[in-house]
Amino acid sequence: MKVTKEIEKLEKSSVKLTVTVAKKDVAENYNETLKQYVKHVQIPGFRKGHVPAATLERKYGEQIKAETIGELINKSLDEIFQDEKELDNRPLPYSQPVLQETPAIDVTKDLKFTVVYDVFPKIEVKNFDGIEVKEPQVEIGDEEVNEELKGLQERNAVVIDKKDNTVAKDDIVTINIVEKDDAGNDIADTKRDGFTFTVGTAENVYKIDDEIVGMKKDETKEISKSYAADDKDSELAGKTKKYSVTVTTIKFRDLPKLDDDFAQDVSDKFKTLDELKADIKRQLNNAKERKINETKANSLLEQLVEKNAFDIPESMLNAELDGRWRMMARQFQTTPAELEKLVKSSGQSKEDMLKQWAAEAEKMLKSRIIVDTLLKEKNIDVTPEEIDAEYAKIAEQNAITIDEVKKHYEDARAKEYLVDNTKEQKLYDELYKLVKVSKGDKVKFAELFKN
Repeated sequence: MKVTKEIEKLEKSSVKLTVTVAKKDVAENYNETLKQYVKHVQIPGFRKGHVPAATLERKYGEQIKAETIGELINKSLDEIFQDEKELDNRPLPYSQPVLQETPAIDVTKDLKFTVVYDVFPKIEVKNFDGIEVKEPQVEIGDEEVNEELKGLQERNAVVIDKKDNTVAKDDIVTINIVEKDDAGNDIADTKRDGFTFTVGTAENVYKIDDEIVGMKKDETKEISKSYAADDKDSELAGKTKKYSVTVTTIKFRDLPKLDDDFAQDVSDKFKTLDELKADIKRQLNNAKERKINETKANSLLEQLVEKNAFDIPESMLNAELDGRWRMMARQFQTTPAELEKLVKSSGQSKEDMLKQWAAEAEKMLKSRIIVDTLLKEKNIDVTPEEIDAEYAKIAEQNAITIDEVKKHYEDARAKEYLVDNTKEQKLYDELYKLVKVSKGDKVKFAELFKN
């Protein structure tokens, strides 16, 4: 089929494609469609397959023309988009070409039509001026190891009843609570029985931790609590509430002793507490390195996005937002439609939430486009030897054998992820040579993960 094309670039990586199909092909396709009608359509008074073409054209003329136009449009677009030379002008998977105007068909003339669709943004990443990437300075010492060890200890603790029956900080208490009005009467809809929390933590929404310290089991106490004007809870801010509180149970966490037996209980791969501590330090260092690498890459990409401005197609942003909405529905174990009802019942709307997400989603997409563009531009690839080196690195980081690592990456998707991740790390290593990389502020390990 003889097809000519004209491509006009529009805003936001959209293109207008005008296609002209030669009149010879128009006539051939029209006649082929007409033959199919002659072959299959049955009209009273005529034997099947023997209806005159002229009769069919009078009865089904518009339908035959419409089918011919549809067939010509599909064939010509397939031919254009399958051309390797037109890779940059192929529509995005989620951007179907939209026909500007249905063309009229005349078998004695060329057929001309125009479609509009979005393509992958074609950008040039050239401006690296003034970019500085700061690397956070984080040390893993005894404090960090002991903090992690404390968490392990608490997770392995046994919760038991407290013998002296007196509330103290860090105890796990259960209370019955009700708010009182100015006359001292219960406010019915505020009554709550069996509320359990750990004293001295953010688990207590009433913020009466200090007020119940020293109370005994089964003791009832009237409490007056004044809340700060800037309290985060708008229902409490600037108000004074009166409560009647009854302590029903008092328990505490019986922490296991930190010794070799504890280490063995955590995992049979440890024989001593020192071995457990060494493993904790190794894991913390691995987490630190991953987070620092992530922080550096995000900083670099954020600055590249700012210095190399470009627009992304609306269809790309909409597809990303729709994907996030569906992911949120899965997290809530519901359907996207039911999630929309749930959000609406809370006083928001799906549209409001998508608008809130849009800026961050657009930044992420632009970062991804920059990475993909530079990977192709710089022809970044990895060798089998480099993948073997990654296997060795992963084995060392996780204190396992290389064979165990390779077994994990026998899965095709896992192997693809490793290859892609290795390519990106090679790219970042090259880009860091083009910008200033300096030491950042010293931060605690926990602070590193706050953002």
